[in-house]
Amino acid sequence: MRPALSDYQHLASGKVRELYRVDDHHLLFVASDRISAYDHILDSEIPDKGRVLTAMSVFFFDHLDSPNHLAGPPDDKRIPEEVLGRALVVEQLEMLPVEAVARGYLTGSGLIDYQQTGAVCGIPLPAGLVEASKFAEPLFTPASKAELGQHDENITFDRVVELVGATRADELRERTLHTYTQGAEHALSHGIIVADTKFEFGVDANGALKLADEVFTPDSSRYWRAEDHVEGQTQNSFDKQFVRNWLTSPESGWDRAADNPPPPLPADIVEATRARYIEAYERISGLRFDDWIGASA
Repeated sequence: MRPALSDYQHLASGKVRELYRVDDHHLLFVASDRISAYDHILDSEIPDKGRVLTAMSVFFFDHLDSPNHLAGPPDDKRIPEEVLGRALVVEQLEMLPVEAVARGYLTGSGLIDYQQTGAVCGIPLPAGLVEASKFAEPLFTPASKAELGQHDENITFDRVVELVGATRADELRERTLHTYTQGAEHALSHGIIVADTKFEFGVDANGALKLADEVFTPDSSRYWRAEDHVEGQTQNSFDKQFVRNWLTSPESGWDRAADNPPPPLPADIVEATRARYIEAYERISGLRFDDWIGASA
């Protein structure tokens, strides 16, 4: 018989996930259907989103050769029935205070940084790059971890060294770029460009660096259709950027610079977001989402 969620001690709430203690060495990561944008948790939820994030993470944890924090299968008997399909039992790690961001293309905050300084996170880049330009080599562009409701800030590699030490910083950069390259090559073979992605890493009791949290999900990555890629314009995406674009459009009526929170998402935007997340999972994994644990048809 599976435990109830109430049997576990609730430790923390994030923008999307809830964290519970299973025992002295293991945690329960539960992905909700919440969606965040521009440092706000939206009133609207995306049905099945938590299961998509979990399914995508499990696929990539299995595909990648980077050690990770998984401590059991997605149907682990320690996972309560009520969260089955959107929860994982993981090893407790000492998390590093750095968002490990890898970029293969110029977009988002990287584009803003480049337009202002000619560099991204202190890395000088050639002149003349535009939205969706491909880099000659992927970049490690770390960010600070912000408190809930605050915005992550891009930082230089020297700052990473200050935070975690030179040896660990070198390892973090190498592991980030290797993991990004491996995952991005797989996605591209299925017709999807991973423009950039964000990893979180932690250290286990033996001092080993391990991939944690989520990996290559539509929340933590920018997915573009490879066949539609054109430099100099906004790309057709499978990820959370679709929601961001609606929020900043005249249709939403929301002023991002104001203090008021974003409006609820219309039903058609909710459904279109759900469809994009599921399509990303199915195209990249080659699996049917309807076959995932607890997924609704």
